[in-house]
Amino acid sequence: MLHSQTACEDFADHFRSKVNAIRSNLQPVHDSNPSRSVALSLPEETLESFVLVDAEMLGRVFSQANTTTCLLDPIPTSLFKTFYTFFESEILNIVNCSLQTGVFPSACKTAVVRPLLKKSNLDPKIMDNYRSVSNLPFLGKIIEKLVFIQLHDFFNEHNVLEKCQSGFRTNHSTETALLKILNDLRNTYDSQKLSVLVLLDLSAAFDTVDHQILLDRLSSRVGLSGTALNWFHSYLTDRHFFVSMDTRSSGVHEISCGVPQGSILGPILFNLYMLPLGDVIRRHGVDFHSYADDTQLYIAVSPDDLEPVNTLLNCILDIKLWMAENFLQLNQDKIEVLIIGPEDKREMILPKLRNFKSSQCVRNLGVLFDSELNFIPHIRNVVKTRFYHLKNIAIVRPFLSLASTEVLMHAFIFSRLDYYNALLSGLPKKSISNLQLLQNSAARVLTRTRGREHITPVLKSLHWLPVCFRIDFKVLLMVNKCPNVGRPTAAPRPPSKVIYRNQL
Repeated sequence: MLHSQTACEDFADHFRSKVNAIRSNLQPVHDSNPSRSVALSLPEETLESFVLVDAEMLGRVFSQANTTTCLLDPIPTSLFKTFYTFFESEILNIVNCSLQTGVFPSACKTAVVRPLLKKSNLDPKIMDNYRSVSNLPFLGKIIEKLVFIQLHDFFNEHNVLEKCQSGFRTNHSTETALLKILNDLRNTYDSQKLSVLVLLDLSAAFDTVDHQILLDRLSSRVGLSGTALNWFHSYLTDRHFFVSMDTRSSGVHEISCGVPQGSILGPILFNLYMLPLGDVIRRHGVDFHSYADDTQLYIAVSPDDLEPVNTLLNCILDIKLWMAENFLQLNQDKIEVLIIGPEDKREMILPKLRNFKSSQCVRNLGVLFDSELNFIPHIRNVVKTRFYHLKNIAIVRPFLSLASTEVLMHAFIFSRLDYYNALLSGLPKKSISNLQLLQNSAARVLTRTRGREHITPVLKSLHWLPVCFRIDFKVLLMVNKCPNVGRPTAAPRPPSKVIYRNQL
């Protein structure tokens, strides 16, 4: 029954009702308090129309596009790309017609949605355990990418985007976002103050975006007008979806809100939708950083002056009001708080934050932050999970070639070993010794080296940098990108005498 047509209809109704329930529970309050109003920042420059593309630009975008095929595509994407030259002129006409008239093709507005179990250990009979995964027609993504390129140039030239917003932007990754936050928190720690870090949680934020509010924001805040604005109106409206599982499908249903899931433009449109939030937070003097729909607030607190905590609480209240007005639901019960500093001083702040979930370790964009900023819980978690995979690789190692085993090592071990490792810069070698032990074990499994043999020559023969040098190498790469490629625009606080403390 799970893959029957009835099940498809049930999933379609479930996904729709989930979004409708969130929006119906929100009661926008139009507060007359001037302190809560967002000052309108009118754009100095406007984008009235898109530039028509030539065959060279279209071919470049086409060749770089992923080969993901949608159920609605007439032919497989890989085949389409192979014989692209035969359709080049027709595709170019479709693309330029869309850009010139401000109309997005209706055939590209229908999404194929597949339910995906959030975790393998969840009950597959409970619909709340599924997330919707959307797939869109390939040609529509090509048009989106060409529009995105022109938007990206316009945004960079006129500094449209929020400087403290990362995600879906060049040189604004999760790692650079966390490095900025970590630098601020460590500077506060070095100045003998406490930091309060608050992680906000939203419910289905991308799916509840109000189209009219977004279009108004594109016009009044971003500077889109004329054909360009009409194109986005056409792009957002009259969209539909259906649920597909195996050979069964539901009926087609209308989408009345949200940015298109699985699209090229959806994430950047959400960033634009969230632009006024930065003004709301700055009014309170609270530091913040956002990555997509993950927003985190942090503020420095002196043990003898807890007034900044009240400021932070008022900021959260205003954020909740602003989000309600913009059809975004802030989950009060899932807000996480981390107090960073000496344990005896942390106890002084806890009573003021009793309405929030406070712990000594929180997961922040995939990294475990702890109250001492020593990353011991994060390192312990990485070592535990990677040794599990290494054990499985060791079982099948006798049946694999050296090259195949090395591919597995990079996929299951080093992908996590190097993940966010720039955050570990400056930690004592003792703190990262277990990570080095993990790498040594991986090298022994790969080369079948015995435990009594020295590992240094093995690492050298594999051209594997030791963990401490991998961390330094990542930092050097990021520093090298600053003058040559460009750095994130989020301005850090003035650094203390050392950015990272050698001893925590």
